[in-house]
Amino acid sequence: MEPVTLITGGSSGIGAATARALLKQGHRVAITGRDADRLAAVATSAGAGNQLLTITGDASDETHVAAAVSEVVDSWGQLDAVIANAGFSLPGTLENHDPADMRAMVLTNVLGPALLVRETLPHLRRSKGRIVIVGSVAGTRNTPGNLYSVTKWAAHALAENTRLLVAKDHVGVALIAPGVVDTPFWDDRGGSPAAAPTLTAEQIAETILFALNQPEGVDINHLVTRPTGQLN
Repeated sequence: MEPVTLITGGSSGIGAATARALLKQGHRVAITGRDADRLAAVATSAGAGNQLLTITGDASDETHVAAAVSEVVDSWGQLDAVIANAGFSLPGTLENHDPADMRAMVLTNVLGPALLVRETLPHLRRSKGRIVIVGSVAGTRNTPGNLYSVTKWAAHALAENTRLLVAKDHVGVALIAPGVVDTPFWDDRGGSPAAAPTLTAEQIAETILFALNQPEGVDINHLVTRPTGQLN
């Protein structure tokens, strides 16, 4: 049977690019996102038919996460890999963030991956599958007042914490930390830094597939991928 992968935040950017790459590799793929129209657009462009399942929901809501996992397993009978990709950043610094926006970012970027791990572990233990958490170079390189960095530090900690929990069960855990990637992530921040080198979403998707495609017995735990020329 073809492997089954669930990706949160799959309606654009890294999530959508990873879905397309996995479909080409023969996976059955489920993608989640808050915007049903954007999910439908990915499905149309991928042309994958019943190999792609789209699920509308909020990655930071425990009922939505549980329902998404149940739908995938009910549809395909298994779960072999999950990619915690949903996340966003706020422009400015914590001095001028709206507290409600701060809460939403922390819930999406930190609680969201933790909920995904919680709900999928029983299935991944059975399949001896893999977990990928999409972090960021910001998760190891602080900038003044950058609360997004704080959330990604937490995501990096979650990856190692989870690895320690499931290593005995032969479940793989990988943290992928991209540098600057040219995706809609930057739309609310006025665009990616001027003249900065960037990676494409497809290049990060290939990094994710590298972690997922390791042979049995090999577990890639932490990959940092920057565009050549990025200093921080």
